[in-house]
Amino acid sequence: MLKITVIIPVYNASAFLKKAVESALQFEEVNEILLIEDCSTDDSLQISKKLAAENSKVQLFQHSDKGNHGAGASRNLGLEKASQDFIAFLDADDYYLPNRFNAERKLFKNEKIEGVFGAIGTDFLSEKGKKEFEEKFKNTTLTTVNYPAEGKEVFDGLLGLTPKVFGTFFHLNALTIRRSAILKNKLRFNENLRVHQDSDFIIKLSYQSYLRSGTIDKAVAIRGVHDNNRITKIVRYSEKYNQRQLLLWRSIYEWADLNNLDRPAKNRIFLIYRSFDLAVKKGIDKYFNILCTVIKDPKILQSRYRFTFLNR
Repeated sequence: MLKITVIIPVYNASAFLKKAVESALQFEEVNEILLIEDCSTDDSLQISKKLAAENSKVQLFQHSDKGNHGAGASRNLGLEKASQDFIAFLDADDYYLPNRFNAERKLFKNEKIEGVFGAIGTDFLSEKGKKEFEEKFKNTTLTTVNYPAEGKEVFDGLLGLTPKVFGTFFHLNALTIRRSAILKNKLRFNENLRVHQDSDFIIKLSYQSYLRSGTIDKAVAIRGVHDNNRITKIVRYSEKYNQRQLLLWRSIYEWADLNNLDRPAKNRIFLIYRSFDLAVKKGIDKYFNILCTVIKDPKILQSRYRFTFLNR
């Protein structure tokens, strides 16, 4: 039987936290739930203490200075404290469905597979949240990938280096990873990214670990959409959006350079990073010119073309 740690970063989630924890407790395989409380300004700390007192599987941690450090740092603290063979993630305003670990029970019998990911659905908790979400994302039913994939094709698919469109990023809520893979590759969330640290982690994870798609045709977890979802507050291609994307892709590019990725992947990452760099520095038109070119032909890999973009 799988032995799973569930890591839940907690920040101002008093209205949702109990449901999140209960959704994880329904599984026999979940042996510990780590609540990483991040200096909330609501009643989240008190609720976390109560949940930990009521069930021995639930443990509460805070940062050493009791301060607010963001979701990335909170998840990293969870990775440090985790003791089980497998690690899963859950946001405090989301919840698992009963089929959450169905695919994992079968797939992890194969020792080669280090991580399994699935699809998540959406629960609209407010009309305002629903409107903002639907305005930003076309698909309001499932966040998933378009076809089964494993190994290198997951990494290539996330970068758009495959002939078929892989689909959206899979969500952390639907990811289960062997703790041994985390330790072996020294995987951590980039604490300098206040948003998109999950996307950064997933891309790096998909390169360093052997991942396989699990249940991708129906939800295994649900994302709660409400008035305070940060990801829906930023308008696409706005100045703030471009700045945050620039930080994400700069992090990925610096990592790619350090790890000597092959030329197709490294150049693809560079072009996306450079497009957002120009969008921030010189305006949105430069961004669209480059990004449209990248999307049209992901095999733009000639170094002279790459350095033409570098010098613009």
